[in-house]
Amino acid sequence: MPIRVTLDQLIVKKGLKARELAAEVGLSETQLSLFRSGKVKGIRFRTLAKLCAALDCKPKDLLDYDFDPADLLAAEED
Repeated sequence: MPIRVTLDQLIVKKGLKARELAAEVGLSETQLSLFRSGKVKGIRFRTLAKLCAALDCKPKDLLDYDFDPADLLAAEED
């Protein structure tokens, strides 16, 4: 999937520890780790908003997308 989670870079840039961020937004360290690794299939907008508030950023700072024409074909499978 061409959507990449770029949260790790932001955590480093802000000088935070993932454990501290997880506690601030109300996620378990495991949940945050799964999101950071891109192993989740989705994220609630509320959780995304909490991450953005805690990191003083926008959703585009947490996620990136590399265009893949196959994504348009695969839409029927979801």
